[in-house]
Amino acid sequence: MSHHFDNTSAALIQAAHTILESAGPEALTVRRIAAEAGMSTMNVYSRFDGKDGVIDELYADGYKRLASALDAVPATADVVADIIAVMQAYRQFALANPTYYRIMFKTAAVPNFQPSEASLALAYGCLDSLTNRIVAAQQRGDIGVHDDWSPAEMAGWIWATCHGLVTLEVSEIEVPDVSWARSFAHGARTAVTGLLSADTAVAV
Repeated sequence: MSHHFDNTSAALIQAAHTILESAGPEALTVRRIAAEAGMSTMNVYSRFDGKDGVIDELYADGYKRLASALDAVPATADVVADIIAVMQAYRQFALANPTYYRIMFKTAAVPNFQPSEASLALAYGCLDSLTNRIVAAQQRGDIGVHDDWSPAEMAGWIWATCHGLVTLEVSEIEVPDVSWARSFAHGARTAVTGLLSADTAVAV
């Protein structure tokens, strides 16, 4: 992420936001970002070292937005409902921000882009949030504890379940007789109930 963030930097990022929302990540070129901001291309290079620096800012912003959406899900005594709510928040974020989603998961729209370490830390923080919920549920005895399956790996399982289904839906891939919304709802419950302790599973 940029180490020289000033009013000019902010204007360039806002220009990139505008292009991203209106034309998608493929349209994010140095020339177009500068033109949208009413500046010279030199400003893009001096602030962000080129297009990848701007994309890194958008990548980080996407994960900040996702983290806010996930953290906004309240924690209750119903661990199944809570984690399903987190999964639904992930889906809603992706559907509401498909262009961000494409940048965050490095599709062909941004070839060869490598996020900075600081931006990656933000991305991993989203998984940490889910991991912390799983640890809390294990401490209450709601989710099973396994010597060979860590809470982080359980969170990864939940994330992978979300990501696979949501990516198909965001990509507008249509399959006969398949509703992605229903598949997500039922798949989320199936994924979460598989984590439950024996006692909690019987209660559910």
